[in-house]
Amino acid sequence: MIAENPHSVLIEKNADQASDVTVCISLYNYEQHIVETLESVKAQTLAQLDLMVVDDRSTDNSLVVTGMWLQENADRFNQVKLIRHRENRGLARARNTTILLAETPFLFILDADNLLYPRCTERCLGALLSDPNAAMAYPLIEKFGEEEEVIGNVVWERSQFLRENHIDAMSLIRRSALLQVDGYSYLDAIGPLGLEDYDLWCKFIDAGLYGIPVAEILARYR
Repeated sequence: MIAENPHSVLIEKNADQASDVTVCISLYNYEQHIVETLESVKAQTLAQLDLMVVDDRSTDNSLVVTGMWLQENADRFNQVKLIRHRENRGLARARNTTILLAETPFLFILDADNLLYPRCTERCLGALLSDPNAAMAYPLIEKFGEEEEVIGNVVWERSQFLRENHIDAMSLIRRSALLQVDGYSYLDAIGPLGLEDYDLWCKFIDAGLYGIPVAEILARYR
């Protein structure tokens, strides 16, 4: 079972319409990138969409910048939530907060400095709806900045995960699958190595779950 992290709800807006997808953003000290990330979510071609941002006690202006943007753009989404942890809890716990509080069957996991192309959530949702047994859909992702390459061009097979991770966190995942494996593991003891995604995929494999690739560049990784 996923443990609840003490938090405050700073913004909550609900509409009468229901969405299939929540874009879940974990935020910690990304004031310089968060607006660009939010704008890429706003530009999604999937009309019915929820948005949740969990601030993990940022020490810069991330919370203020995000709050202002959400107030100005709340009407784009069916449901908007801005959550703040009462103390810094780390990436895995921030993502788990979104899993617990989301109300849609599908969650798109997005870090606060990465970007989505407009058709990302629509195309990933279409892939999952076409395969009701798949736990997640992962797109091709374009790296930009210091490194430039395309990642995610792999088939989901156990052998692919024996040595290293080939699939980024930016994926559309069934909330039921995340709950089945108790969400993201807390890997504090081994330090900030960014292995939460790798660990989650391994838990999926152990549970007999699988992901499906979406053969289209739909996101950008900084």
